[in-house]
Amino acid sequence: MKVSAKAIKEVRDRTEAGILECKDALLEAGGDIGKAIKVLKCRGHAIAKKKAERIANEGVIEAYVHHAGRIGALVELNCETDFVARTDEFRQLAHDLAMQIAATSPQFITAAEIPTEAELEPQEACLLLQPFIKEPDKTVEEIIAETIAKVGENIKVRRFARFELGC
Repeated sequence: MKVSAKAIKEVRDRTEAGILECKDALLEAGGDIGKAIKVLKCRGHAIAKKKAERIANEGVIEAYVHHAGRIGALVELNCETDFVARTDEFRQLAHDLAMQIAATSPQFITAAEIPTEAELEPQEACLLLQPFIKEPDKTVEEIIAETIAKVGENIKVRRFARFELGC
């Protein structure tokens, strides 16, 4: 089966995956763009799962202060090497996560951190389970998995803090 350059371009624009990855996904999906995007998403999760056990102790601390100056957030985002920590993709992810924290006020990183006696909604209380503010159809965890697939290294949110004036 032959895949058109237009279809490859559309998949690439929607997923930011490499050209060959897009072509392979389209071939696997029989030319269906929607299915190809799902194939790439599954591959991204598989890559992230493989890299999850690798040590991530490089990275950045990113700060975000809302334009009014009344809310701010800090996030420590770790990766495996300082090379990846300096990439635009990684820095953008760190900034987006700091903005997510300022906007949604999560209490925990994962659901495993919630005390058993607490009656909290995990999707609201846990950063990784929240809908991503820039793409609400994806969770923060899925956005991180996509970045892991792009940069080829494990990425972890180590810790975060949110500040609000008067609280």
